[in-house]
Amino acid sequence: MALKTIQAPIPGTFYRAANPGDPPFKAENDPVAVGDTIGLIEVMKTFTPVLAEEAGTVRAFHIENEDAVMAGQPLYDLEA
Repeated sequence: MALKTIQAPIPGTFYRAANPGDPPFKAENDPVAVGDTIGLIEVMKTFTPVLAEEAGTVRAFHIENEDAVMAGQPLYDLEA
């Protein structure tokens, strides 16, 4: 199985859950299907979902909830 690092498509603030106190969209070792929401990136009160482009298993997150991210910054590792 190949490990692939997924990068932020846009800059902003990364959220692992839809609302404070909600469970994260995905946690480490969770299975992922194409189109699953991994997190959200907020820019000026607009939330853009980070969607899985391929199926696999989330192995690690490179950032924490509510961290600022830049476009191209590693978000998580996916084992496909």
